[in-house]
Amino acid sequence: MTKAHKTDVRSRYKVLPGTTVDLKRIDTSETGAFKSPKEGKKALKKRRKQLRDLQERFYAWNQKAMLIVLQGMDTAGKDGTIKHVMSGVNPQGVTVTSFKQPSSEELAHDYLWRIHKAVPKRSMIGIFNRSHYEDVLVVRVHNLVPPEVWERRYEQINAFEKILVENDVIILKFFLHLSYDEQARRLQARLDNPEKRWKFSANDLKERALWDDYIAAYTDALQKCSTPYAPWYIVPADVKWYRNYVVGQIIVETLEEINPQFPEPERGLDAIKIV
Repeated sequence: MTKAHKTDVRSRYKVLPGTTVDLKRIDTSETGAFKSPKEGKKALKKRRKQLRDLQERFYAWNQKAMLIVLQGMDTAGKDGTIKHVMSGVNPQGVTVTSFKQPSSEELAHDYLWRIHKAVPKRSMIGIFNRSHYEDVLVVRVHNLVPPEVWERRYEQINAFEKILVENDVIILKFFLHLSYDEQARRLQARLDNPEKRWKFSANDLKERALWDDYIAAYTDALQKCSTPYAPWYIVPADVKWYRNYVVGQIIVETLEEINPQFPEPERGLDAIKIV
């Protein structure tokens, strides 16, 4: 892998504000400049070590929070990304929130109420497995609210994220971009493996039938909600190790740019002797 590739990951996959996104033209199976899976997995292992060290400093620094948003079609690998990218970090500095169908209490509030409650506090890295974007994705595709309702939410989401950023929350949003054919292979693999069948539901096929509707919904979310302060990254997700590498590399690059430092120790500690 070239040095140029390493330092270009964020700009390579970032959705620039105001640009047009055509998901059908983006290669979901690319593996960058890596010459082999072995080389890529070795690089991922190195990123995990860097992330472990950076997270320790970030936690001790206690000046900001980091929010990582993972979105993608079924089987795109949200769970796998969390497992393989974050393995090795100190669990006391990381939270994971998986957003399912809203409860009756959550439905009695505005759609961002349950989201705001789960935003990580300073020193923490919080991961959203699905997120507030479900309210312009699933809600739109299944016609759960009128168009005039979900169409207002893009601006509301941008304003919400701006509030978070202005209050010391770093936001990284990853769309794990999977191909239609690769999803079919992964769904079939779940059916073929008795130990994975618990992850399969007949509803998965109903959602798969709405693929084009979801692509249209994701396209709008990516175009309208990628901002300078809370960018979207479109991550090729057909090759699992490369998906994990890209997410890990972007997190590491972001933390390196922030450069969190351990707090200064109390004065006079050099004179203390433990007896």
